[in-house]
Amino acid sequence: QVQLVESGGGLVQAGGSLRLSCAASGRTFSGYAMGWFRQAPGKEREFVAAVRWRGGTTDYADSVKGRFTISRDYAKNTVYLQMNSLKPEDTAIYYCAAAMSTSPIMMKRLYEYNYWGQGTQVTVSS
Repeated sequence: QVQLVESGGGLVQAGGSLRLSCAASGRTFSGYAMGWFRQAPGKEREFVAAVRWRGGTTDYADSVKGRFTISRDYAKNTVYLQMNSLKPEDTAIYYCAAAMSTSPIMMKRLYEYNYWGQGTQVTVSS
């Protein structure tokens, strides 16, 4: 069992920055990847970014490329999402997720992820 606890959300003006953190507990993370997804009101949950736990390969949604950076701290079992140049359309609940597969996966696919955090609200004002 893996528990994921997110932190770092909040209210920020357009153009500002936030850093989200997600700590995995319960056991040393040994899955394939950790990712961030988001869900805005009235919309489906969508992929934002993911990082392969071993190797560090990253993937991003086109809408956040060049503005968001995902990283992980191996020793702390923690993944981060640095969000810069935030836009009002980035407003959403952001969820951390863990994919426990031992085989390669498509990190953008929501259904590849086995564990989810409770979500943290990010609000960007114009």
